[in-house]
Amino acid sequence: MELRHLRYALTLSEHAHFGRAAAALGIRQPPLSQQIKALETELGVRLFDRTGHGVRPTAAGEAFLARARQVLDHLDLAVRDAADAGRGETGSLAIGFLGTALAAVLPEVLTAFRTRRPQVRLELRELPSARQVEALLDGSLDAGVICGPPPSAARRRLTSLPLGRESLVAAVPSGHPLASAASVPVRALDSEPLILSSRQAEPAAADAALAVCRAAGIEPGVAHEAHNLHTLLGLVACGLGIGIGPAGMRRFRHVGVTLLPLEPAAAGLEFHLTHRFGPVPSALGAFLRTVRQVHRA
Repeated sequence: MELRHLRYALTLSEHAHFGRAAAALGIRQPPLSQQIKALETELGVRLFDRTGHGVRPTAAGEAFLARARQVLDHLDLAVRDAADAGRGETGSLAIGFLGTALAAVLPEVLTAFRTRRPQVRLELRELPSARQVEALLDGSLDAGVICGPPPSAARRRLTSLPLGRESLVAAVPSGHPLASAASVPVRALDSEPLILSSRQAEPAAADAALAVCRAAGIEPGVAHEAHNLHTLLGLVACGLGIGIGPAGMRRFRHVGVTLLPLEPAAAGLEFHLTHRFGPVPSALGAFLRTVRQVHRA
């Protein structure tokens, strides 16, 4: 049995006449009659009653035609679904992100992508950069917004697109003498306990903060490491030290913390959209195009 046999039977039922059905199918009447007869022989039942005025389905024919119609409807849906997926209009994407990226980099991208590809299901996961890299390598993330480019050990398998840069700022406990200054001289941090991003979770952020201090000729004393910026700000609010992190921390508005620019100004942190090398699935390709278009605008 082939799909054409289902179409032949449905067309014959619709036109109730071999000649009209054959014309609608664009074939001659004898081959149509032969194919319907062969189908009935294969099924072991009569599908149509032949009369002098045409044909009509038997009870067995009605049952067969109902299922045949469902098969062809599902086939049409499968064809459309495949075409939509091929254009990146359906499917799912697992996207990793940092808290600061959700505030600064992603909102416009996600809004544009949801408008253009409303049927693509987005699974968003807030993860530190190091964990995102692991998830990208093991395939549990399709893309991730990380701090800095991928680490050198992963660059053979990951590629990235720079999204933007944020300057580094100092997070000062509100009761600290430096909290009333217009900016924080980096040299003033020489005698202060520092709170930095964890090198395990955010190596690029930790390295950037240490580089700022060393460029000013000081070797900072790191009192605490924080696995995320919310924790960093919380430790600062407890008076445990001065934090250094991206300017995006301003969006968190943590009580008991004053955020001030560093003097001299630091080069800052670059955020990257990272994904695996190799063939890019259609939905991910559509997402990457959206990112490029938004950041060109």
